[in-house]
Amino acid sequence: MNEFRRQHYLRAMGITLWRVRTVDGAAEATPDVATHAAPDAANAAAEATTDSASDALPQVTLSEIAPAALDTVAANTDSSAAARANADVAGIRTGAETVTGVGPGLPTASMDWRDLQAAVAECRACRLCERRTNTVFGTGDQHAALMFVGEAPGHDEDLRGEPFVGRAGQLLNRMLQAMRLPREQVYIANVVKCRPPNNRNPNPDEMAACGPFLARQIALVRPRLLVALGGVAANHLLATTDSVGRLRGRIHACQPAGGGEGIPTIVTYHPSYYLRPHSTADKAKGWQDLQRVLKLLHQA
Repeated sequence: MNEFRRQHYLRAMGITLWRVRTVDGAAEATPDVATHAAPDAANAAAEATTDSASDALPQVTLSEIAPAALDTVAANTDSSAAARANADVAGIRTGAETVTGVGPGLPTASMDWRDLQAAVAECRACRLCERRTNTVFGTGDQHAALMFVGEAPGHDEDLRGEPFVGRAGQLLNRMLQAMRLPREQVYIANVVKCRPPNNRNPNPDEMAACGPFLARQIALVRPRLLVALGGVAANHLLATTDSVGRLRGRIHACQPAGGGEGIPTIVTYHPSYYLRPHSTADKAKGWQDLQRVLKLLHQA
């Protein structure tokens, strides 16, 4: 990456100091980012809490950042995606194809986008439905090469019915801009579709209830690459209890419940984590994760 792009990306992530590492581990004579231990899996802060963070996030325009080579990265999808989606449901290890509490137990594996969104809107399979304002289905290109998965809606998402529209969502948009990937060219969803009380992490039974919905979304999109945003999403997609700090830096595979080839999956921190004052060093790690995402998209 050239220095011009590097500086714009660093500013978009809120990084003000950076030391470049050489292959042998030595450092160039530039200021270093303060370091500290990576957080565990509970890293997705409540939207209402992160709204009070003081970080000022600069605007980054697409025309300033990326080479033309990235313009079509998210558009180069497999033309047979829809057919493969119907044949191979990415079950995300839930083992379930039916959601109780949705009509007569309609099998999600046979749903198209319209039926799936209607099923989510009507779902009462867990107690999260009792306090929701809106269900939060998903947004973006339904045949995207790249799909992001977060954990759950927050306050702003519950009000608007769209994922990642609060401060964390604004930061995610700027991260995408720095990658030369407009939000409209990726697909974004959450593990659960209703806001948990007080923005707590979703409980296992709530994730199990919503699991078939996310499974079908992934099957319909059929992305070439998944990005798990935060520990809750990573643990759900990969059926693990490891922290983000242990999972990031490697390429994982999200195994479809129906079998078949796993979907390459990158784990990184939830955008809300970067809004915390102590997250400077991990912003640098987040940059490395997104570089890996771009590299994999080029290779696909």
